[in-house]
Amino acid sequence: MNAVVRTVLGDVPANALGLVDAHDHLFLRSPLLPGRELDDPRAAEAELRAFAAAGGGTVAQWTPRGMGRRAADVVAASRAANVHVVLATGMHQAAHYEPSRLPVRPETLAERFIADLTTAPVRAGLVKVAGGFHGLDEHARHTMTAAAAAHHATGAPVAVHLELGTAPLEVLDLLCGTLGMPPGAVILGHLGRCPDARVQRDAARAGAFLAFDGPSRAHHATDWRLFDQLAALADAGHADRLLLGGDTTTSGARSVDGGPGMPYLPRVLRPRLAREFGEEFAARVFEHNPARAFALRHTPPPGRPGGGAG
Repeated sequence: MNAVVRTVLGDVPANALGLVDAHDHLFLRSPLLPGRELDDPRAAEAELRAFAAAGGGTVAQWTPRGMGRRAADVVAASRAANVHVVLATGMHQAAHYEPSRLPVRPETLAERFIADLTTAPVRAGLVKVAGGFHGLDEHARHTMTAAAAAHHATGAPVAVHLELGTAPLEVLDLLCGTLGMPPGAVILGHLGRCPDARVQRDAARAGAFLAFDGPSRAHHATDWRLFDQLAALADAGHADRLLLGGDTTTSGARSVDGGPGMPYLPRVLRPRLAREFGEEFAARVFEHNPARAFALRHTPPPGRPGGGAG
């Protein structure tokens, strides 16, 4: 059976994604980002069009439940820009939600995640969860337990926000060791924010995908360390585990508002990777690896095209 990726416009062959921004946001809202929300549909569409014009083909939006996903607007932007978008379900750290919405039992969360992936008007294609700083609190363990259950029910990948790049091995111990997920269904985000080469190699050796993101004004140190980290992992034999994303979290980071934004990946990073490491490496990081990372592990009944609010 051919691998497929679940997008907001329906399931597409995994080998048809084109150049992939493996971690980004078209819409995002959080109490921790007052006044810096991504909530303008016209700006989101313009950014997606700019990404397409630069050669981009697919964006994975890691915005989880309760943080302003605006699924119907994602559908409209995806269709207008002719760019595939993979929507997230899941749940971020507790700090991103009003206290009245917490805690939530893992069983209840799993039901919600599975519904988002299989029966929602606009269907998600991945589950986003989050660790803590150098560890996992009770909320993280609850959300990851629910995410693993959703993976086992649907085959969807699980993408993990690592707080400042920390605790990837603890995440893998829980998701893959305790909860039985295959490591290849786990995408670890923000590893560049804690450039511990040994930990990165261990995470890659375990079989997880490693998503490096940027450029970022808030985490600019990740930008100039990026190529050294990619080179070290490739030299260690882990080029097949690497992904790159923009992780645009505020309007000022968008290309349409003066930032590097989503187009930076196809316009700047991919050509640089090709010059530094060769065309085969660039194609692997931006096309072949994401096709494997975001593919459903087994294919539920095909999702119908999206069109409503999620």
